[in-house]
Amino acid sequence: MTPTELKAYLDRLLTQNLKISTMIWGSPGIGKSSIVGQLALEKAIDFIDVRLSQLAPTDLRGLPVAIDGISKWYPPEFLPREGRGILFLDELNMAPPAMQGVAQQLILDRRVGSYTVPEGWFVWAAGNRKEDRAAVFEMPAPLANRFLHLQVEPDFESFKAYALETGVHEQTIAFLSFRSTLLHKFDPQQPAWCSPRSWVMASALHTAGLGIAPAVGVAAEAEFAAYLQLYRTLPDLTPILKGNGDRMAFPTEPSARYATAIGLTVRAADANQAYSAFTWLSQTATAEWVQLFAIDMFRVMRSKGQMGTLAKLVQKDAQLQKFLQEFQQLVGL
Repeated sequence: MTPTELKAYLDRLLTQNLKISTMIWGSPGIGKSSIVGQLALEKAIDFIDVRLSQLAPTDLRGLPVAIDGISKWYPPEFLPREGRGILFLDELNMAPPAMQGVAQQLILDRRVGSYTVPEGWFVWAAGNRKEDRAAVFEMPAPLANRFLHLQVEPDFESFKAYALETGVHEQTIAFLSFRSTLLHKFDPQQPAWCSPRSWVMASALHTAGLGIAPAVGVAAEAEFAAYLQLYRTLPDLTPILKGNGDRMAFPTEPSARYATAIGLTVRAADANQAYSAFTWLSQTATAEWVQLFAIDMFRVMRSKGQMGTLAKLVQKDAQLQKFLQEFQQLVGL
């Protein structure tokens, strides 16, 4: 499933209060833990991320303390005591077998030592696959059979939705729109390689005026630098956003088209500017480019609280009605 589908599935588990132990499988850097953290934030519940590969069995079970001649386990402070939330056991299959054994008790029995998981908490886990060349241990069959298993794969549309909402640099989004195969490209020979996580880091480096090779590798940086040369030749998009783009043509080069569509999406400050860009694009570009732009723009305007105003503007424009009808679900009408 895609990251977007994974989030929807996990959201359903929360909504239906299904406390079934769930294992999320996927390549490193595709956002498994980030998705779970986002869900917890959206649901206003607590989130505890425990990296099992960094712990020893006593770190999870607790320390034995002798009281009246009997050992009592004192659980660690990071385990939840009350409320509602998600206890997320990341890197489960990177933990050694002894650690997995302790985690198994917590996952399946919702208790370990003298500690019991509170009723309002979900216990989920995540791990990498053998084919990702991660240093993983085989998960015992009895443990695996007690989990729901969700396989998540890299997906550019899911990443773009996240990137537009979180302020990833527009040139990074435009480049990956054009070269989406570079979103996740594992290179076992290099320490830095392309993944959704590393592209977010690359965006931060690029914003700071630094090279992005330390995040995504030398080859990806070279392609990105070549793309930036093209980006600098684009016409000023400001007139379009102000409704004065009548004499401006939509680029013919596909890479420049992605840059223009993403640039307008990111730079539109409000519904009026979004409407101006929408109108210009509908007059200068083919339907597939208008639809691509509309999906992203509607998403951005909704996050800015401008979707209602934009919908009203579009409804008054006969030329845009067919696009509005296609995206009724997106605009919430």
